[in-house]
Amino acid sequence: MNRRILWTVVVAGGSFVGGVTVDLLSGYRSTVIAQSGSPLPPRPAPVERAKVVGPERFDEIVRRIGPAVVAVDAVKTITPTAPKSKAKSEEESGSGVIVRFDGFRGCYAVTNNHVVDGARAGDVTATLADGRILVAERVLVDPASDVAILKLPADDLPTAPLGDSDRMRVGHWVLAFGSPFGLNQTVTHGIISARDRGQISLGNTIRIKEFLQTDAAINPGSSGGPLVDLAGSVIGINTAIASNNGSNSGVSFSIPSNLVRRLGRELLEKGVVSRGYLGMQLSPTLEPSAALRLGLTRAWGALVESVHPGGPAAIGGVRAGDVVLKLDTVEVRDENHLINLIGSLPIGQRVRVTVWRDRQTRTLDVAVGDWAAAVGRNR
Repeated sequence: MNRRILWTVVVAGGSFVGGVTVDLLSGYRSTVIAQSGSPLPPRPAPVERAKVVGPERFDEIVRRIGPAVVAVDAVKTITPTAPKSKAKSEEESGSGVIVRFDGFRGCYAVTNNHVVDGARAGDVTATLADGRILVAERVLVDPASDVAILKLPADDLPTAPLGDSDRMRVGHWVLAFGSPFGLNQTVTHGIISARDRGQISLGNTIRIKEFLQTDAAINPGSSGGPLVDLAGSVIGINTAIASNNGSNSGVSFSIPSNLVRRLGRELLEKGVVSRGYLGMQLSPTLEPSAALRLGLTRAWGALVESVHPGGPAAIGGVRAGDVVLKLDTVEVRDENHLINLIGSLPIGQRVRVTVWRDRQTRTLDVAVGDWAAAVGRNR
């Protein structure tokens, strides 16, 4: 690629235009004949309301979701690296959406970790659509997925429902809410452009990437804002854009709501997210030429560049140069897919790892390790 792509962490907003569904009923009659049934063809089944696209539908969604969208502001203390330098304060702005998590009392604002990272709970505020300013009682973060949960000091706030992101398909309409450039309560529109995007660079801390891609306009200031489907449910949290200049170019990324729901519950239960670990360094891509050279017929799988000595993969027999094809029965698409699969596994569980080695498949039995413990040992 000749042009350098700048991956910029940002925020989002959305509103979009669609078409109208028209039901046509037509009947044909030649000679009138007495009969018990109707001579007309059966009436078409009514179109689901959530799939009707038009200004009235958008307006309804905005009125329903808008009150739950918040502007998030965080004051962070920056520790100086130079000796005798004073600490400085830095302000970060983003967006969020108020939700409830099943099994937990209270209201929580979901946003991005990069918006609040480094700020104390008392220095993080959420401003509602009606102007109320709430100070976060607690801030829970997962840097690996860029998810943050803010516990808000009220139980009667407007909330938005978390939807099922697995039901979203390429071409489905979505609305993006946020505060681009500080313009609160901005809405833009678009469609789901792709699913399971992970081969993008978003910094060293973000490892879990299975984004929904959308062309809804997202710009700096809307990080953490919700991506909403036509049923009025939050199906993503807007996180990043691909851009040459830092502004919207029609390629934006959102954390799927099902991942947010799972991580949110774990953060609320334990305060941290536990992740599985096998101890392998993977190649960013498996090029078609490399796949053919290894005897594979397609460029699917994750190429192992190295194996950490003493780690679960090494103990289980994985070697550098192997291509991981399956984890149990799940086919591995690429390096990012494998990282996500391993990270979601319970610590201590044994898993079958199918690898391609010497032009044949081998199945290895590997015990899942603890990512946090491994990181601690390597520091």
